[in-house]
Amino acid sequence: MPMRRRTLIPLALSCLALSACGGAGPYGHAHTYAPLGPEEARLEAVTPISFEEVKRDPQGFAGQTLSFFGVVRHVSTDAESHQTTLRVDFRVLQPRNLCSDERSNSCRVTVSERSGGEFSALVSLRPGDERGPNRLWIGSLVRIYGTPTGDLDEEGGPVMQVSYYRYWPRSQYVTTAASGRMRR
Repeated sequence: MPMRRRTLIPLALSCLALSACGGAGPYGHAHTYAPLGPEEARLEAVTPISFEEVKRDPQGFAGQTLSFFGVVRHVSTDAESHQTTLRVDFRVLQPRNLCSDERSNSCRVTVSERSGGEFSALVSLRPGDERGPNRLWIGSLVRIYGTPTGDLDEEGGPVMQVSYYRYWPRSQYVTTAASGRMRR
């Protein structure tokens, strides 16, 4: 085999491997929503119930696995239990993400501009998610997977016990309000 050919084959295989691993990254930079690996199995377990149904009857859906998107409005952590309570404005995921240009890395996960109501999410934050510039904080977008506790919080929203979450810092997602400067 000529020397040139021996050099090109490993190079081609490396490029193929890199493109297979690339994906949308942790913040979903893709034209449509791209679940992370650990999220895929949870998606299959989700009961397709609307937020409004849960808000009207949280006890009726206690124990069912649900998933909601929302923008974090308040964060409080109980020092003793290390349990964090997120006050969240419910948002609807858009079928297609907004993008600055035709490249997928310019796309951002896109949710509705308007809130559909509030809920509380009880989470145990993963190490690294509570500190630093990309921490889960006020203004972050969060997707929670969990079950309604059957209770309502002080604002009248359902309380969700979270088993898994994914989040996006402020600069890593957009709302439909950005449609004037970004395209689909």
